[in-house]
Amino acid sequence: MPSAGSSDTSWVNPPKVDAGTTAITRGARANVTDRRAGRAEYHRVLLKLSGEAFAAPEGSGISTEATALIGRQLAEVIDLGVQIAVVVGGGNIWRGRQAPGIERSRADYMGMLGTVMNSLALQDALEKLHVATRVQTAIQMTQLAEPFIPLRARRHLEKGRIVIFAAGLGVPYFSTDTCAAQRALEIGADALLKGTKVDGVYTADPKVVPGASRLDTIEYVDILREGYQVMDATAISLCMENKLPIVVFDLWEEGNIRRVVTGEPVGSLVHGGAR
Repeated sequence: MPSAGSSDTSWVNPPKVDAGTTAITRGARANVTDRRAGRAEYHRVLLKLSGEAFAAPEGSGISTEATALIGRQLAEVIDLGVQIAVVVGGGNIWRGRQAPGIERSRADYMGMLGTVMNSLALQDALEKLHVATRVQTAIQMTQLAEPFIPLRARRHLEKGRIVIFAAGLGVPYFSTDTCAAQRALEIGADALLKGTKVDGVYTADPKVVPGASRLDTIEYVDILREGYQVMDATAISLCMENKLPIVVFDLWEEGNIRRVVTGEPVGSLVHGGAR
């Protein structure tokens, strides 16, 4: 699993449907939106952050301003009583898939070490805010962090601690998106939150097409059928199979994590349609 194995692109092309399907889809999306708006808060969530979330404006390294912004938003969520875990990427430090001349699996392991560095930086930012935090790694490095143990992670969450999952799944060829879906299911999360640079899923890249519109909701199957790059296909498939909703939102607007977990209509909801 490389440190930045998945794209952070959060725009899509509109699904191709006929008139009858459109009517059904509109109804399904309305139902999901109604349920989402009426829900007071999620009890337990997993937040997926790319390595870029930790970077300085030039796009590499670790920025204390960036980690402080994330830390403040996570502290707000803990104050609400919501349990939250985090999976981080490492693309700001190392991009395994783009490493020239290095064997793929070795490059992926190098990327996992980048995610550990980001996790420790985020832990530092949180503990400066007096937020109890634990880092768990899929590769054992006991002087730095705990090994990943699902029951222990759940116990930390129940005690109000933030758990940061580092080193991905501990094996090459799997992205941090897939790790996020897997860990969310293992801890029994109510939703997977993906913080990005844009405020949801768009009909086209809003940086290229000014008239692109944001989709409030979109179904898993639409993403998989057309090969959209919201998250990688393995992650989407895991969420679809287990009916785990995904919320794609703008991480950089302060307070947005709190807004998402309290049920405000922030970002785009990826779901399975009417139930």
